[in-house]
Amino acid sequence: MTQAAKLLYTARTRTSGGRQDGLSRSSDGRLDVKLSPPGGDGIGTNPEQLFAAGWSACFEGAMEIAARKRKIVLPRKSAIDAEIDLLLDEGTYALRARLNVSLPGLDREVARDIVDEAHETCPYSKAVRGNIDVAVALI
Repeated sequence: MTQAAKLLYTARTRTSGGRQDGLSRSSDGRLDVKLSPPGGDGIGTNPEQLFAAGWSACFEGAMEIAARKRKIVLPRKSAIDAEIDLLLDEGTYALRARLNVSLPGLDREVARDIVDEAHETCPYSKAVRGNIDVAVALI
């Protein structure tokens, strides 16, 4: 990060209780969720679902920027199916991710270029690069 970097936004949350019957709230009150372990009987969401939602939303924004550079409008029915796996490997937890991107109606080569550029520029993609296994597919 350079000294010239301009702070655009800071998200602030407070979480208590962790995965087991936890609560997470944002400082502005717009996020207020109950937490439960993945696959459990609890009524809340889990960190993996929140990560999948945040990453896919950010990735779509990065695709919009890449498309705008090419003077293209993304299809209205574009979508990203994000899958985040929680793994246990020799006693250590890890994540693995898949982003399945649908850009119906776009030329496949153009769509691939947009997806590739988005994966290079999306802040979530940059944050996990080299840290977890990630597959980005154009479906």
